[in-house]
Amino acid sequence: MPNPSMPGLMMDVPLSIPAILEHAARWHGDVEIVTRDVDRSISRATYREVRNRAAQLAHALRDYGIESGDRVGTIAWNNQRHVEAYYAVSGIGAVVHTINPRLFAEQLEYIVNHAADRLLFVDLDNVKLLEPLAERLPSVEGYVILCDDASLPDTSLPHVRSYEAFIAGKPQAIAWPELDERAAAGLCYTSGTTGNPKGAVYTHRSTVLHALTGAIWHRPKTGPLTSVLPVVPMFHVNAWGLPYIAPIVGAKLVMPGPHVDPASLYELMEAERVDMTAGVPTIWFRLLAWLEANGKRFSSLQTLGVGGSAAPRAMIEAYERDYGITVVQGWGMTETSPSCTTGRIKPKHDTPEHRYAKKALAGRVHFGVDMKIVDENGDRLPDDGESQGELLVRGNWVASAYYGDDAATERAFTSDGWFRTGDIATLDADGYLTMRDRVKDVIKSGGEWISSIDLENVASAHPAVAEAAAIGVPHPVWSERPVLVVVAVPGTAPTRDDILEHLTGKIAKWWLPDDVVFVDELPHTATGKVSKRLLRERFAASLKTAPSRASRHETPGPTASC
Repeated sequence: MPNPSMPGLMMDVPLSIPAILEHAARWHGDVEIVTRDVDRSISRATYREVRNRAAQLAHALRDYGIESGDRVGTIAWNNQRHVEAYYAVSGIGAVVHTINPRLFAEQLEYIVNHAADRLLFVDLDNVKLLEPLAERLPSVEGYVILCDDASLPDTSLPHVRSYEAFIAGKPQAIAWPELDERAAAGLCYTSGTTGNPKGAVYTHRSTVLHALTGAIWHRPKTGPLTSVLPVVPMFHVNAWGLPYIAPIVGAKLVMPGPHVDPASLYELMEAERVDMTAGVPTIWFRLLAWLEANGKRFSSLQTLGVGGSAAPRAMIEAYERDYGITVVQGWGMTETSPSCTTGRIKPKHDTPEHRYAKKALAGRVHFGVDMKIVDENGDRLPDDGESQGELLVRGNWVASAYYGDDAATERAFTSDGWFRTGDIATLDADGYLTMRDRVKDVIKSGGEWISSIDLENVASAHPAVAEAAAIGVPHPVWSERPVLVVVAVPGTAPTRDDILEHLTGKIAKWWLPDDVVFVDELPHTATGKVSKRLLRERFAASLKTAPSRASRHETPGPTASC
């Protein structure tokens, strides 16, 4: 008979989100959270002050009747009051439900009703967005506008109070309840590009572990992280964990509000000596063009984090070569909290011949996450950097099911506990992840796969290409053929032949697009990714039979928000 296992003699202290803020208030109490508000004014508060205000909000929520497990929604930008809500709501055992204001009205209605939110915390410039929906949100009992009484707008929303009135007079002292670390703390829905949005429920444990891992990987080139500006919004997968990471390491948290145009970002980063920032590639394309056009350089920024979609090698090289800013790419999803990889390359690859090839990949796998590539039969493929198939993940901060959606759960999760990402990828022996495509975006031509991501990356290296998207359009012989949709750099006029000449020799000959279409703007989803679904819908019908052999230019209309 085997001997029973020897019990450990370590304290079992639950991992909890309010403990992060308590740590910051005690040991980094004078470090600031800086916000550019909706009206562009700058407000400041220390971690100690934010902790005290979060305690007031927690008391206000309890007095209102919010109980453990209740959902409290936020429709807000990156700002101090939103940070306070992050900690106060989850700190009393309720669930903070971050909602993307860029979604279609029908999606907003579905998400709020599906989550059964009791209260909604709303930024001033999102009030009008909710007014037409209020009658169709039966679970919502009231609205807290993130302002003071003097700024409270006239609105048709029922049961409205200002944030400052809501917390006024509440105690700043609080004994946070001891929470089950596996209890729900946050709720975030996918953007719903296919079917209804699906909810991922984060726990205290998953959130803290994700933040601790992020604190290891997110750092400047030299020294500790001292000032971080999340461009990625707090309504999108908890701003990639940065509102938790910064308090852990004692870094100043600089919040841009809704003002993420290049000039506003540059001004705020310079004024607050930001050394690390993070956002989607579209933001960094625009900032790069603005820097070049205005002859500007950063004096403090060291690290630029990229996620959401692939960052082309040409953009990475431009930031690093011309501006001395390290670009760190990562991969993740709403269902994975989101970070599963980070593009910190190994020392052996930090050489002229390998550096940028590795940086253009999707990063290296984090401890705490397991990944595998499987073929169409679900059989595991080798980590050789060549064998490609669907990427499956599992780990300490990966969802195990969707909230209230058994059918979606059955489709997305295997019987042995892996999450099907829907991404086509490869893994190599060093843990580098290479994204080949989304299953729904891969171009299948003549029985072979063409990676839209690889095609876009090569096209984006052309000096006159600001942004590019490759889509598959129906073909009577080859099933699908690639078409490249291009946004030209302002002041340039590249032709179809220019682009094809640039691609020739850099990709397989049969990958060459059948057509190049020039547009003024690519449609983007609510989370900043290019909406290839909308591009396929727009161009497939007109290109599917006889692609043009001359340059074409079309205007896709307003940017999508789906």
